[in-house]
Amino acid sequence: MPVQIDYRIDWPGLFVLPPPFTILGDDLASLNFYPLNCPETSRMNDSCAVVLAAGKGTRMNSDLPKVLCPVVDRPMIHFVLDALEKAGIHRKIVVVGYQADLVRQALADRTDEIEFVTQSEQLGTGHAVQMCRSALEKQTGPTIVVAGDSPLIQATSLKKLLTHFDEKSPALLLGTLEKEDPTGLGRIDRDASGNFMGIVEHKDATEAQLKIKEVNMSTYLFQTPDLLESLDRLSCDNAQAEYYLTDCARLLRESGRPVEAIAVLEQCESLSINNPDELRLVDEKMRTMGYA
Repeated sequence: MPVQIDYRIDWPGLFVLPPPFTILGDDLASLNFYPLNCPETSRMNDSCAVVLAAGKGTRMNSDLPKVLCPVVDRPMIHFVLDALEKAGIHRKIVVVGYQADLVRQALADRTDEIEFVTQSEQLGTGHAVQMCRSALEKQTGPTIVVAGDSPLIQATSLKKLLTHFDEKSPALLLGTLEKEDPTGLGRIDRDASGNFMGIVEHKDATEAQLKIKEVNMSTYLFQTPDLLESLDRLSCDNAQAEYYLTDCARLLRESGRPVEAIAVLEQCESLSINNPDELRLVDEKMRTMGYA
């Protein structure tokens, strides 16, 4: 006999059905049931963040993991996690590697929701996110990937990204900015109509592309199924033998999936930290902005 259901139901591999609805008893065996107020259900429907924090930072002249180098008297990764929390992104997966236990200890007193995934070998940004596959397989909401060494990431920028993503529903949305001196950064290549065409690394750019001011700042917002599909297709067939997350944009476009880039990041978010001098500059900037 028909059964009235007031539960969210996943039909494996197909879709999610909202209540209320009626199904036949014979179909019950193939369904998974989750109460609407189940924390696991609501958590997976929300946005999720993957925070890349596995690197050593060989140019930092420190034995600390790079994300634990202090700015404004705190390990820099705290400011990244704070911005995500303020933007309403509560589920956070932190990818650890070099001195992973130190990173776990540094974040142990935080009250927000943090999961840890280990990247034993540092084989590129794409490989780091590949390590999160099992943690993301039930994630139905979008996934944002950010760098753990970007303490000036702004919650307001993340909110703008999420708003545009909700309105347009691309497979991938890149957060970008216009930088007066884009030397060394990947350029955002667009067609005559302004549509995203790809990311061109500085070393590969033509003379015309080198004049582009809009740059990639490693802030990526994915539909989670598209992220997982593109991760499966990543290759390490390059000079560094690494898996690059930036290749996901190309792979998704080749599959006919929509990829967009929007220049919503603040100028302060262009400040990178690759050596002690840049660390001091970011520390000074953050103090003038009221972080202290």
